[in-house]
Order: sequence, then C-alpha cells, then structure tokens
Amino acid sequence: METLQPDDPRQLGSYRMLRRLGAGGMGRVYLARSPGGRTVAVKVVRPDLAADADFRRRFGHEVEIAQAVSGQYTAAVVDADPDAPLPWLATSYVLGPDLTDVVAEHGALPEHTVRALGAGLAAALQEIHAAGLIHRDLKPSNVLLAAAGPRVIDFGIARAVDGNRMTQTGVVVGSPGYMPPEQALGQDVGTAGDVFSLGAVLAFAATGRNVFGDGAASHAAMLYQVVHGEPDLTGTPQSLLGLVRACLLKDPAARPAPAEIVAALAPQGVESVLGDWLPSAVASTIATHAAGILDLEAPEQPAAPAAGSASFGPAPAMPAGTPAPAAGYGHPQAPAAGYGYPPAAPAGYGTPPAGTPAPAYGTPPAGTPGAAYGTPQPGTVQLGATHAPSPGPTRRRALSYALGGAAAVAAVGGGTAWWFGRKDGSAGSSDGAGSHGSSGAPVGETFTTPPAGVAPQPLWHRSAAEDSTSTSVPLLTYDGLLLVSGDPLVAYDVKTGKARWSKKDICRPGAQLLFHGGKVFLGDSEYDGVLVAYDVKTGHEAWRSRLGKKLNIERTIAIDDKNVYVTLTDYGQAKSATDYRTGIAAVSHTTGKTVWLQRRDWGTNDYDVEGTVSGKYLVYADSKYNLTVRDTATGEQLWSKKIGDDWSWQPTAADGVVFLPGEKLTAVELETGKTRWTLSPNGRRGFYNPTVIDGVVYVCDFDRGIWALDIKDAKRIWLCEEGNRMSREGFLKAGTTLYAAAGALGGGIIALEARTGKVRWSWVDNTDATDQWQIALSGNRLLVTGGQEVYALPAV
Repeated sequence: METLQPDDPRQLGSYRMLRRLGAGGMGRVYLARSPGGRTVAVKVVRPDLAADADFRRRFGHEVEIAQAVSGQYTAAVVDADPDAPLPWLATSYVLGPDLTDVVAEHGALPEHTVRALGAGLAAALQEIHAAGLIHRDLKPSNVLLAAAGPRVIDFGIARAVDGNRMTQTGVVVGSPGYMPPEQALGQDVGTAGDVFSLGAVLAFAATGRNVFGDGAASHAAMLYQVVHGEPDLTGTPQSLLGLVRACLLKDPAARPAPAEIVAALAPQGVESVLGDWLPSAVASTIATHAAGILDLEAPEQPAAPAAGSASFGPAPAMPAGTPAPAAGYGHPQAPAAGYGYPPAAPAGYGTPPAGTPAPAYGTPPAGTPGAAYGTPQPGTVQLGATHAPSPGPTRRRALSYALGGAAAVAAVGGGTAWWFGRKDGSAGSSDGAGSHGSSGAPVGETFTTPPAGVAPQPLWHRSAAEDSTSTSVPLLTYDGLLLVSGDPLVAYDVKTGKARWSKKDICRPGAQLLFHGGKVFLGDSEYDGVLVAYDVKTGHEAWRSRLGKKLNIERTIAIDDKNVYVTLTDYGQAKSATDYRTGIAAVSHTTGKTVWLQRRDWGTNDYDVEGTVSGKYLVYADSKYNLTVRDTATGEQLWSKKIGDDWSWQPTAADGVVFLPGEKLTAVELETGKTRWTLSPNGRRGFYNPTVIDGVVYVCDFDRGIWALDIKDAKRIWLCEEGNRMSREGFLKAGTTLYAAAGALGGGIIALEARTGKVRWSWVDNTDATDQWQIALSGNRLLVTGGQEVYALPAV
C-alpha cells in the first residue's frame, strides 16, 4: 500500500481515494471511502486502455459479470462507471491478506485451516457458477483470507458459461500452475476448470508451494506439467489428499462438483468450520492492519494541475504486459479488492470501551467501572447534545472488528454506535422493582430514532452460564419479563436485565416455552411423563397433570386459547419391548384435564415432533418426514403427507395454508392438503422456514437474501440482498421496521424497512457465538440472545 502521488486521482464518482493498493495489466487499484464512510477498493483503467473502444466494451462486460456474482464468499461489486473518462469499478474491501502473502509470511497452513479454506472456496464457486459464470483465474493471489472466511476476488477474465469468448484466438488466459489442462490447451473451459484451480490452490495452501513447479520453473514448463505430468503432493495432509487429487484429475468430467467438495469438507455446512479457522499469527496480522486502515484519512488536495493535464490526475500510460514496479505500486498483480475493513464510522459516533454495558434505564451492575449512572460513556454522542463531537473511531474498535471484540456495530454504509436517552436528555431512573415487585414493563419509553445506517447500542447486557441455554428455542416475553429456555430457566427484568427469578431442574433441554394466561407449560424435567404449569411472574408451580398410568407425556408442541398440545407414549400398547404406540393429546391449560387423545400410526416416533396451531388446525412435522394436520376440537386427523428430506422446523401456518421450505417454497391448504402455490428461488438455492406478519410472508433463502411475498399468490414485494448475515427464520415487526435475527456464524440483528426491504442498520456483538440468535419484543425494547449472551436494545 502506497501513498497517493500527484498523478493519482483524488476522487472517482463519490469515492475519495486514500491509498494505492497496487497495479496490474488493466490499471491501478486504490483504497477509497464513500461519503457515508464505506471503505472500498476501486480498480481504475489505464488511460491508454480507456481510449480503446474495444477495451471499453470488454470492461463494461466485466462490470456486468462482476455485478452478477454476489455471495458470502465473494467480494461484491458495489459501484461502477464504465463510461467515465477513466472507467472504474468499486468492490467491497475485504479485511484480509491474499493467500500468496500469507503463505510467504507464515508457510504452509494447518490442516483445519485448509479444510475451512476449501469449503469456503467451493461455496464461492457455487455462487459464481449459479450466476452462469466461470472464474477462469482462481489462484492464491485471488483468494483473500478474512476473519469470517475466505473471499474470491477479481473476475477480470471470467466469461459466461454460454462460451462467449472475449480473448483472441490462440491466446491462453490464466495463471500457469493453476489453470486446468483444457485451458492450457486452448480448449473450452467449463465449471470443472475452476475445480481444478481450486485443487491447485488447496495444494499450495497445504504444502506452501506450487505443486506443478517451483518459482524457478518457466511458465512453459509449468503448463507442460499441468497437461502431461502429475502434481507433487508431498506434504499434503492425508485427510485431504484424496480430495485434492480428485480436483486435479486431467478429465474434467471426473472432477467433483463444488457442492460435493462442500459436503466432503463441511458436512454440517461451511459456517461450521469457520470458527477460529485462521492461525493466530494471521489473525493478528489482520487486526494490526485493521488498526492502520481505520486511521487513514484522505490526503490533502494537491495543487491545481497544470494547464492541459487531466482533471482526475490519471496514472501514466503503462504498456500492456509491463509489470508494475514493486516499489511504486505494491503487488504487481493487485486484485480488484485487497485488504478490507468493515464499514467505517463517521467521526463523532463512538462505542463505550469493549466489554462495558451501555447505560440503561436502571442501576448499572455492581462494580461497573466508568462514569456514574445516567452518564454516557466517554466518546459516545447523545442525541441533541451541544458539546463538541468526540474524536473518530479508535484502534481498539478496529481490532474489535477484526478479531471479534465486544460491542462492535456494523451498519449499512457506515458502522457506528449510538447511545439513547430520553428526549429530555436524561437516562431515567430505576423503579426499584424487586424479584416480587412490579413488573417493570417499559411502558411509555421513547427512544430517539438514530440516523440512517446507525445501529442502536444495547441498553443492558447479561451473560448466562455456559451451556445453560437452549439457543434454538424462541424467547418468551410477558409483562416486563424475558424468559430464556434452559437450565436454569431464568426470567430477566426487561427494564434492568436483572434476574427476577431462576429455577433449576424444571426445563428440559430444547423445551419450547409455550405460554398462555400467565403460565408457561413444560414437560417435567424428570421425564416422568407429566405436564407442569408454572406461573411466569414467580416461577412457582401452578399445577401438574398426568394423562394416565401408562401414558407418558414426551413433549409440548403447540398451544392455543384453550389447550396445550403434547406428544405421548402409550406403554399399554406395545409390539415389542421397545416398540410402543405413540399419540397426540390436548390438555386444557385452565384445568390441566385431558380434552382428547388420539393414537398415531405405528412406527411414528414420540420425540422430534414440531408443531403449531392456526385457527382450528393443529399442524406438526416429525422425523419420519410427515406433515400432519388435525382438528383442534376433536384431534381427528384431516390429512398427512410426506414433506421431503427436511423435518427439523416448526411449521409456519397462516391464512389457511402451511408452508413447506426447501428447494422451493410451497404453500399447502390446511383444509385439504392441496398446493395453493409454489415459489421457485429463481437461480438461488432454496428457502428456510418463513414467518407471516400482517399477510406478508418473510423468508430467507440459502444465499442470505430476505424475501417479502404476498401470502395469497407469492407475488414478490421485495428482495433484500444487502446484508451479509441473514436470518434463517424468525422475523418481528414493530411499527414500520422489520427485525431479523442472524444465523449462527457472525450472528447479530438486522433492521429493515418493512415496506421496501431496505436495510436500516445491523448490529453484532462479535462474541464469536456459533448458535442461532433469537429476538423478541417487549414494549419498545428488542430482546436479543446470541449464544449465552442476553441483550436489550431500543426497538428503533
């Protein structure tokens, strides 16, 4: 990275240039920043190429290609102007060095890092190929290693799968040692060509060298070895050897598909292998670089250019094929995006010191250091304050972004934190509610809406005991209390975050918090087959119910205004010592008495059943891949059908239909079991379970997009692709804002405009939690859990 020189442009479009990142055959690459604080990498075309009409056409094609590729493991194009005097392309700035630099600095990577790298790169190829493209130049310098996973960059010579060539006949485009044999021979290259390149990249990462020849080998010798020889895989971990060999097979048809590579390297999904995937030395390098990036400011404007010089101060002409001098431009073949950084915060907005809870309405935790209660932490800005703005973001914050420090905030177009007080500037006072006092419901609270792109800061933060919570279970809020499923079962005061009561040994692992009339209903923790009702305000037992001497309640699955519905085992009916009849029962949550009991078919399981109630219909899915609908009044089975290969979801039912997620989203009539409509993901990879709010279906796809659909006909209202940590399922709406809890890796909360799908802000605590996040509303407060961490945020 170099400082700007007099001949470098200072601004392109709305982006201010900060530093040179490098140069390549097409032109220079700059680190730049948008007016809103977003840091990007801008590739600027050389002046001599900009004057070439054919090249402008090719560059415009490259822009279209790059914009067609978006995903978690690629660097997205955020802006471009192919018609500018100096055409340019801006991409997300990825925080991480390229693989070439990492191996040069640290040597071959450990096995677990290579495994995670392979899974992420294979997922990136899925994203690229899904857009109808082939990369055609996957190599170590086009792979960036970020804290959250690898990123594939630079689609400068990618071409569409339809075979449209944009290179001259006889010219071999690619990188020796990484291009597949068919590409080296000038033959047609398909998606399998990228798989060969992936295998070569993984071998490089695992061994620290190019397996088709070292640095002394000529390009011709490398190409010959690729076409006719065998790779030297000495030093490749045994567990990866077979897969790497398969990727490097000469026959394209014999190579595995990217999806098969993902399945082999990450059977539980790519995110499952990316926790702490980088060696500590590499992570430290990223953190150090982040601190330096954060401190960068645009240089002073140079003196006015001499008459006749270009207004942008263009780079001098560089003849095609001439390598850039290392001293002047950095890496000779700098990618479209180099080291990167999460969106920068505008000056004046800051976060409290890492690990310090934000001021809340209530007494701060005992022993909390810093300013007295009611005073914002140093460096924060209060709405309406008249004092001078605080300094810009600190190095500590940059390290927080890079390594997962506490209380980092990511926002669209800029990242910042905001402290919220009352409109009169005060923070309020505690009501002194104790464990048996008033509910402490946040009635009448008013939180000021932050500027666009600015996320709210937590009002309070608590940490539950490790492994004490069931993170896949939705939260329960009632009368100023928040209940988090787990052992112990804890009720937190929504206003202060203090535990109002805590009960051990009453909540089974994974138990749903089914609630009605001030009571929560749980199967007994001793597994004696009893249903127990507990008072939500006190945690005291209200009543318990047993269906019969040989009838054991196994699980609570759904609730409505009259009954709680449970699965059961009938030990009075058995085909063998282990094969018992199962059933479904409705229990009145007023009296605890059985309303009806229906036996299920032989062979069905009494566990792993997920259910819901919609109107007069009880709907449940089971591990035998059945979806069943019963009449809530009598328990009569209306219909049952197979639902494919995924059952581990709680059915969503509304407006007379139940939804089946998967490769397509299907709405099935509750009355008849007939399909009302089916929605294709249109090139994306399928859908998670949806949420229905006010007649709108909100659903996340496997590519992290969020859809809003009309429930009647599946007509798309909007599709949001802006976020990078989308929700699998579970949305809430407050006023005009839609909230989504993010997936396991990265985590966090996303707030969108419900009408348009535009992202308003996103927030993450960066605790490296690997569990699904949950959200709930209580008054004007958003209650959030990520792993063992519990937060309250303003619902703004």
